[in-house]
Amino acid sequence: MPALILPLVDAAAHWPDRGALIGLDLGTKTIGVAVSNPDRRLATGIETIQRKAFKADAARLLALAAERKVTGFVLGLPINMDGSEGPRAQSTRAFARNFSKLTDLPIGLWDERLSTAAVERELIGMDVSRARRAEVIDEHAAIFILQGALDRLAKLRQSSV
Repeated sequence: MPALILPLVDAAAHWPDRGALIGLDLGTKTIGVAVSNPDRRLATGIETIQRKAFKADAARLLALAAERKVTGFVLGLPINMDGSEGPRAQSTRAFARNFSKLTDLPIGLWDERLSTAAVERELIGMDVSRARRAEVIDEHAAIFILQGALDRLAKLRQSSV
């Protein structure tokens, strides 16, 4: 059975209480990958995958998931500033649909508006060169996306206590 693809809060109900999550920033040329600790408090970058073909990209993601014993995925959904979904969001949803056929781990979609821009500003503020920013921006965007999702889930847990 394909994995569930749900908004983050709904997907969280299908993940066990503990276990690492993988966060993804899907670009046209690369996929930034981050992972959380099992308590889901901190996101850390793993790598940037150079996109080749869907099967190769998915195989790498599934291998990372197995290595890290993750319990689910968080995909950054690039929603437009007006709340609509453009071609990039549609592409992310298509990736999620295809990927869900290869795993049973639930996939949570998280609004990633301005994540890359925020990371770019942060890296510029740290005086990171343009070339180095290009190398690390997608991985850092994945960290930003996953950490935002983890913070949202932590707030939900606190409000339900």
